[in-house]
This record gives sequence, C-alpha cells and structure tokens, in this order.
Amino acid sequence: MKRQLWFWVLIAIGAGIAFGLVAPEQAKDSKWLADAFLQLIKTVTAPVIFVTVVIGIASLGDMARAGGLALRALGYFLIATATALTIGLIAGNLIKPGAGFDTSAAAANTEAAQEKIAEAGEAGSGLTGFLMNDLIPTSFVQPFVENEILRVLVIAILVAAGVSMLAVRQREQVVAVFETVSKILFGVIRLIMWAAPLGAFGGMAYTVAQFGGGALSNLALLMVTFWGTCAIFVFGVLGLVARWSGFSIFKFVRLLKDELLIIVGTSSSETVLPRLLSKLNKAGASKQTVGVVLPTGYSFNLDGTCIYLTLGALFITQAAGQSMSIAEQIALCGLMVLTSKGAAGITGAGLVTLTASLQAFGGTFFTAESIAVGIALVVGIDRIMSEGRALTNCIGNGVATMVIAKLQGERDDERFQAVLNDPSLADPDRVEDSEAPAEPRFERPEAREPVLA
Repeated sequence: MKRQLWFWVLIAIGAGIAFGLVAPEQAKDSKWLADAFLQLIKTVTAPVIFVTVVIGIASLGDMARAGGLALRALGYFLIATATALTIGLIAGNLIKPGAGFDTSAAAANTEAAQEKIAEAGEAGSGLTGFLMNDLIPTSFVQPFVENEILRVLVIAILVAAGVSMLAVRQREQVVAVFETVSKILFGVIRLIMWAAPLGAFGGMAYTVAQFGGGALSNLALLMVTFWGTCAIFVFGVLGLVARWSGFSIFKFVRLLKDELLIIVGTSSSETVLPRLLSKLNKAGASKQTVGVVLPTGYSFNLDGTCIYLTLGALFITQAAGQSMSIAEQIALCGLMVLTSKGAAGITGAGLVTLTASLQAFGGTFFTAESIAVGIALVVGIDRIMSEGRALTNCIGNGVATMVIAKLQGERDDERFQAVLNDPSLADPDRVEDSEAPAEPRFERPEAREPVLA
C-alpha cells in the first residue's frame, strides 16, 4: 500500500488539513506547492492531448469511422450536458439556496468579483465569441504556448486528418513516431506525479486556512446543495448509464480513486488527464476511443460545471430577490449549453464561465450591478465548489469514454471487469510484465491496438 500514489496523496491531504487548522497564517503561503504542481502538469497536458488524438484518429485509417466516433461522442456529450443543467435547475428551484440571503456579505469580495467579470469580458460571448476566442487557433504554436486545450484539439484533428490521407505504409511510420513520443511523454508524467502529494498538501492547507468553517457558514446551503446534486448526478444518472453499459459506477469510482484524490488536493481535473488517458486504455478501451473521447470531453462534457452554472445563476437571482419563470430558466440553460463548452478543467474556469453566461443572458435579471454582487457572493467559496466540479467532470468523462468504447465495439469487457475488480491492473505507474493483463480484445479485430505505455 505504501507504494501506491493514492496512499501518499491521502496522507498529504490529512497533513494539509492539520497544518491549515494549526498554523493558518503559515499555511496560506503553501499554496505555491499546488500551483507549482499544476504548472508542471500543464506543461505536458497539451502535447499529450495532441499526440494522443493524432494517434487515435490516424491509426483508424478511415476518416468515416473517425467521424462516426466523433459524432457519437458529441451526441452523448450533448445529452449529458442537458441532463446536468436540468438537474441543477431542479435542485436550485427546490432548495432555493439564495432565498433571503444578506447581500452585504459580498462586500469583502468585490475586488475579486471585478477581476472575474473582466476575465469574462475578455472571453467574449455568443457563438461568434466562442468560435473566435475559444475554438479557432490563431497559429499552430500559440495554443500549445497558452495551453488552450480546445484549440489544441482542433490542430490535432487537422493533423490527424492529414496523416490519414497518407499511403498505408507512410501513415504507419508516422503513427509509430507519435507512439514513441507518447511513451516519452507518459514517462515524464510518471516522474511528475511523484510531486502530487506535495501539491495536494499545499492546496489543502491553503484552502483550510483561507476558508475555515466559520467563514463559510453563511454559504453552507449552496455548497451542500451543489455537492449533493453532483452526488445524485454521479451515482444516479451516471450510475444508470454505467449499469446500462454493463458495469458498476461504484467500482468505476474506486478504479479512479488515485485521480480523484489528486483532484481533491489540487482542485483541478486537468492534473489527472494524462493518467486517465493511460488508465482507461489499460482498463480495456481502445486507444482510438480513449484518444478521441477523453480529451474532447474535457472541453465538451463538463457535467460538474453545468450543475454549477445553473445552481450559481439561480442562487444569484434569488439572492437579488428576483425570480425567473420556467421559460426563462430554459432559455438560460440553452445559452449555457454553449458557454459551458468553453470552460477549461482548471481552477476558477467555472466562475469565469458563470460570469460570462450571466453577461451574455443580460436583461432584467442580470444587470452589471447584480452580476458584480452575485459573483462577489460566490467567489469566496469557489475553490471548494471547484473541487466538486472537477470530481464530477472527471467521473463523467471516464464513464463517457467507457460507454462510447462499448458502443463502438472497442471495449474488452473481460479485461474491463478484471480491472474493476483489481484496479492495480490498470495503474499507469505499473511496469508491464508477464503478469500484466493481455492485450484488449474487441469485437472488431481491426480495432486492436497496442496499449499506451
């Protein structure tokens, strides 16, 4: 057990909590540990996604098949997004966490709220803003420099399409080069992950010191509502989807325990994306499906962020003493289906996306003043809410990958069940040996590919 990453991350989280309670002033200075770890992960995230997507699509050798996979994935994402937004609306209307709220509590957070509003303004709004500011690259290199995952995906898809047009032998040679680079990148990631306990310690110590129990008491209902809604979505909605696809959501969450603990410490799902790419492939999903669905899901399937958006919008409306009709709430949801697609998997992105959504919706409900006051109310607890968003996003994208792999006939169910019963078989840090599980077996022989290192 002492050799498992999750063990040391769990120890680090406990130590961070204790440090934050015992020495809060010193603990506030430990945030740099979490930031440093996140920065290290971000240096390899864009290259890993680029290489993985290129391998996943180019190795198919059939753009029609790749297009079918992409359409199936996007269809699933759209349904999941609409479901998450709807559940958030239902929870907000039933519990009304913002009703009777004292808006004077926002005074201390006005400066931070103005920063988020400024960030949202720079991001643009509507379909045109989304296309120009989030989707279409300005150069080949810039998305990698700025770590803009959605734009990296666009470049990777274009490169993969170009590679797919090559003759079979040339395509295989190019894919082999990318596979070698992939092995090197995953080796780098294994080294970086040894710093995960330090990142978790620093992040948790800072969170406890900065937002200790008393400071959060007036927003406890919103937090409980949000976390409870996320739990219902994961174990209720995703649980039914997983059962339909032939596996247990509880065992699947156990499979992802290392990654979930890292997210709890760092408050970011981006920190575990490289590990998930390797783990889900080792769990029985084909390299192609994992390489296309998982990175795309990090931009288009943010279930936790969707729940947060609708709950946050209703909370701000209720705190301002206003109400919205069902038709107006549905219209807001329709807008958030689009705005949620530009949210990244890093800390604070959900708050910026919420601000941008409120500005885009505008009207009587969300004036500049009410947005400023509402964001000031939420910004103080955004880090704790961010953990719930990141955990739900991670689980949701993992389930989506395995479900779509099944629909594609590219999931080795025998291997997947073995991994669910013994998660160590899919550990990305495990060195392959004679006891490692056999190569995944899919229904279509042509779908078989080597396992990611």
